[in-house]
Amino acid sequence: MKALISVDMEGISGIVHSSETNPERYDYQRGRELMTAEANAVIAGVLDAEPTADVLVADAHGTFRNLLPERLDRRARLVRGKPRALNMLAGLDEKTDAALFVGYHVRAGEGPGVLAHTMNGEILDVRVAGRSLGEIGLNAAMAGHLGVPVVLLSGDDAACAEMADLVPGTVTVAVKEALGMAAAVTLHPEEARDRLRRAAADAVTRRTEIPPLALTGPLHVEVDLAGPHTIDLATLIPGVSRAAGARTVAFTAPDYATAYRLILLLAQLATIRPA
Repeated sequence: MKALISVDMEGISGIVHSSETNPERYDYQRGRELMTAEANAVIAGVLDAEPTADVLVADAHGTFRNLLPERLDRRARLVRGKPRALNMLAGLDEKTDAALFVGYHVRAGEGPGVLAHTMNGEILDVRVAGRSLGEIGLNAAMAGHLGVPVVLLSGDDAACAEMADLVPGTVTVAVKEALGMAAAVTLHPEEARDRLRRAAADAVTRRTEIPPLALTGPLHVEVDLAGPHTIDLATLIPGVSRAAGARTVAFTAPDYATAYRLILLLAQLATIRPA
């Protein structure tokens, strides 16, 4: 079988502050080590259940260059760097049997949730067919478009609840209880890794019981943006227009893959500052 493990950073056990997730801050190296160790626990769990599995690990935080390659389990292959197709899900295709989301976080505006956001601080909300989705939902739906179930998600308790609401059958592991944006009651990292290894093995074993999250087109999408200049840029894209409300742009996509790519483009435009 083929498994894709997408690893973000904000939902890793022990991590509660941006100083641990930002390459320019003093505690980032420690965050990288914690992130890599949790990725290894999930790799081990997948291979406990399926010893011959083809395991790809997608570094899915920020620069996509956070996981320490020399410390990653040598039985897995690492996808790192950007830009790249499918973004946080690089390496996923129709031949993938299971996707596992590690270290994920709740969407912008929800909480309490540790370091809650959607893609970046410039995306306030994304609604697909009227449903608000963050990185969890957007990526789960992209996997679902390819027929791939998300069998495991780890993060804080809010992230786990968000996943359970989208796909009740997904195995979730809450490695910390959110107290706020930068505070949590967290498991010891070794305890979190033990739980993740067991859960990953269980999730992969039950992969045929967990349905993919499928959103069929055409799909109406609304994106709330923090910066007015981003809205000006967004309306240069054919099919994207201003919607009701000063911060919202909208478009209709023929299928979810098209919607996903346009949302990624809007997120990238949001990082551009006025000249």
